[in-house]
Amino acid sequence: MDLSGLNVAVIGLGASGIAAARLAAEKGGDVYVSDSRTDDAVAARGADLGDGIEVELGRHDLERMVDADLVVASPGIPPDAPVLRRLGDRGVRWISEPELASRFFDGALIAITGTNGKTTTTLLVNHLLHASGIRSAAGGNVGGGLAPAASDLARLDDAPDWIVLEMSSFQLAGVDTFRPDIGVVTNLSPDHLDRYDTVDAYYGDKARLFDNADTESLWVLPSSDNEVQRLCGDAPGRRYYFGDGPDSSAFLAEDELTLRVEGEIEPLLPRADLPLLGAHNVENALAAALVARLAGAGTGGLSAGLGSARALPHRLEPVADHEGVVWINDSKATNVAATRSALTSLNRPVVLLLGGKDKGEDFGQLAEAVRESARMVIGYGDAGPRAIEELSAALGDDAGTQSDEAGPGGRTPVLHRVDGSMETVVARAHVGARAGDAVLLSPACSSFDMYESYEHRGRHFTRLARAVA
Repeated sequence: MDLSGLNVAVIGLGASGIAAARLAAEKGGDVYVSDSRTDDAVAARGADLGDGIEVELGRHDLERMVDADLVVASPGIPPDAPVLRRLGDRGVRWISEPELASRFFDGALIAITGTNGKTTTTLLVNHLLHASGIRSAAGGNVGGGLAPAASDLARLDDAPDWIVLEMSSFQLAGVDTFRPDIGVVTNLSPDHLDRYDTVDAYYGDKARLFDNADTESLWVLPSSDNEVQRLCGDAPGRRYYFGDGPDSSAFLAEDELTLRVEGEIEPLLPRADLPLLGAHNVENALAAALVARLAGAGTGGLSAGLGSARALPHRLEPVADHEGVVWINDSKATNVAATRSALTSLNRPVVLLLGGKDKGEDFGQLAEAVRESARMVIGYGDAGPRAIEELSAALGDDAGTQSDEAGPGGRTPVLHRVDGSMETVVARAHVGARAGDAVLLSPACSSFDMYESYEHRGRHFTRLARAVA
């Protein structure tokens, strides 16, 4: 695709907006970028774009966008933002940054979405392909500096054979011609209800992964997630399943990660040798191995790659171990389903740190996992009071608020509300934790009440935990 002679408007000067602007300019477009913010950091990012790209801060030139041949909106801009509402009223359709990037990819495309496990699965697929000698590059919604935006991958001089993209619902909302050769859904559960009016609206954007499916499409899906089955509907293509199911192509057999793709059983790695912590990471590893196998990876490369996998920052990441207490940074767990998964993945009593910016989910859904796994729950931040209140109501007579003699496995979990900073939260956890416990930061909330991002929150928790140790 050539953008020569075309006017391209990019909304937002975040990482994806910058990447889209650079790609569009490199492909010959006349690029205009706007951002409603005017702070020094945004101004510096705009200045870094250099000559040839017009940058406007503090406003959006609506008429210029209406007249543009292509409008690219950053995923951080909500659909009810005034600029997008006004464009919609004028009949202007915008696309997401990965949609733009995909129009310039030379290699085959793997796209991975879902509610939880997307980043781990995306980077693990890329790791397994590399371990198998297959040229690939990962990016997209990965964030945290772990991988570039999709448009940066489209600018690579030496195009890889496979592009592996993590796709958020916000990015999928803006696709048009986007078509993965292999599409993956890790799982589905309610999330982002601070941005979507309903769960169905959130799932509807996820379903756009299947919009351009054809008979050559390959789909990798969880065997036991009914919501995912409904999501993909009757989309054409061949389906492969991972997990505990009779039709699964990736599963545990005698506690060993195993594939069965062409009818032949391929043992890969004993579960005990997988370096990633937690039962949900077994699912992520099965999905990643299946995807890599479909992309041409051999058994030897898959086995070696799984054995050399490492935990990603802020995802069930052990960060300190002191006097028998393990401190675990799971700051990426920004919804209830992710926190529930983390709780059920650990084989020791948990002191759970729960809270942050309220996203509107029901914390009572954690009651069963808390009863079985947590000895103590510390609620903090904006959502802390509601989290403790809803957990207390859901636990009923099982909810403890005074004694620290509580424990997991059906005994009374202790619920504490802590006001103040993360320093105060960590200090309370340090006092309450016993030898054999895990102190788990798995907040089930976004971070924006106290931090710039979940990474910022995780880094601060890690520093505090290591100071305790």
